[in-house]
Amino acid sequence: MMPKTYKVIRFICDENLTDILIAELSLIGYDSFLMKEMGFEASILSKNYNQQSIEAIISDLQIQTEIQYSVEEIWDINWNREWEKYYDPIVVEEYCRIKASFHKDTGIYPLEITINPKMSFGTGHHDSTYLMVQHLIQIDQKNKRVLDVGCGTGILSILAEKLGADEVLGIDIDHWAYENSKENIKANNCQKIRVLEISIQDLTGQGLFDIILANINTNVILKEMALYRHFLKKKGMLIISGFLTKDYKRINTQAIQKGFKFWLKRTRNNWLSLIYVTHTN
Repeated sequence: MMPKTYKVIRFICDENLTDILIAELSLIGYDSFLMKEMGFEASILSKNYNQQSIEAIISDLQIQTEIQYSVEEIWDINWNREWEKYYDPIVVEEYCRIKASFHKDTGIYPLEITINPKMSFGTGHHDSTYLMVQHLIQIDQKNKRVLDVGCGTGILSILAEKLGADEVLGIDIDHWAYENSKENIKANNCQKIRVLEISIQDLTGQGLFDIILANINTNVILKEMALYRHFLKKKGMLIISGFLTKDYKRINTQAIQKGFKFWLKRTRNNWLSLIYVTHTN
């Protein structure tokens, strides 16, 4: 089997545009981002790269400020080694410290989670993941069944178990994410998490869940909203992120139409995370 190749796009842009660019790129299949001193890198499988899509995104944003970029094709490499160059631990609410295996435990925080990200999106550094972690550490998950849709690195599944969830199911259609989440689950000595390489559209025979997590993007969440409702128990909770504050109206309208009731929201650097419930009595 031939090794995979990736297109790595290196962007140099104003810091205020970084989050917007990442959001737009995630909508067209980019799921790996490395922050640099003067911008960031985005990676995608070479077979999925489309030059016109990049130029269209930049054309829309270039009115605000200049955006420079370059493209390089690389062979499959040791992504852990690449992350080690730029990945510092992150602490959420002085409660949960998210680190890589090459960082030592401190013993200072109630929770320390090890995440070796490889190509997957979700280390706590991105605002949407940070927001999801904030929500989770303030939600009672004891004896709950949790579904993590688009589990990525497995960070939210791992956190759910450590916060008391009785059973966690992570699903993702990306093989890299599937393998990486299993590695991270093992690294954190988790025993109550299962991972399936499957979409929520194909999920069967798993019953209903108390909590559903979905840190994906606007288009996918809008498309899957009815399925989130379908797989939640009567007194269930949906926690979502991966979109900007400008997308709130569309997402909220869709959620209400599918039978959810708005409960709580958080924002961080123009990113948004929302909690909905299925029954409040």
